[in-house]
Amino acid sequence: MKGVILAGGLGTRLYPLTHVTNKHLLPVYNEPMVFYPIHTLVKAGIDEILIVVGGNHAGHFIKVLNNGKNLGVKHLEYAYQDGEGGIPSALSLAEDFADKKPICVILGDNTTDANISRSVKCFTDGAVMFLKKVPDPQRYGVPVFSGKKIIRVEEKPKKPKSDYASTGLYIFDNKCFDYIRDCKPSARGELEIPDVQNQYINEGKMKWEELDGFWTDAGKFESLFQANVYWAKKKGVKV
Repeated sequence: MKGVILAGGLGTRLYPLTHVTNKHLLPVYNEPMVFYPIHTLVKAGIDEILIVVGGNHAGHFIKVLNNGKNLGVKHLEYAYQDGEGGIPSALSLAEDFADKKPICVILGDNTTDANISRSVKCFTDGAVMFLKKVPDPQRYGVPVFSGKKIIRVEEKPKKPKSDYASTGLYIFDNKCFDYIRDCKPSARGELEIPDVQNQYINEGKMKWEELDGFWTDAGKFESLFQANVYWAKKKGVKV
């Protein structure tokens, strides 16, 4: 299995910090934000990674990460997303890199101490989405359940039908690229990842797991602060 980290976008919710560099290179305690999803993948045994970058500061990634070997990455590639077309648009740039193998996809602003090694090792086909209960699910993709089975995923619903959020951590087989080609832009003018997930659901090929431990996206000031406090405490700092 290969890993894909989606680290494009302009990070407008973190202006003025992101006038200086890409959001995913901002510090979370003592490491750049993007180190955390890399640690998640490497801990799961994934050491071939593609990072999809974008915006005016894309070159900063090479300065910070170099070839990734100091983080346990055996092979590191970069792809550039021109503009903001949504998660499926960014993910489509990974098709050649995937080389028909399954991929573990994680958003570059996700920090978690969950261990997904078992999920990676046991994966065969279809897709897996990782969920977490949150107080504000309307900010995320939200699964709709029938019993314990997901019957669809809704993107940022005004009235969420569960308190679970799609965490931005997924495992897909190679069919995801066919499903992406079938996607149409939403009212926001972007391709939406629930459209890909719902195609797996319709085929009966979607599984889900609840993430253990800490998780947050650090894409706004409040969650960036929470991530800094958590990781400082975890690394022994009294806050």
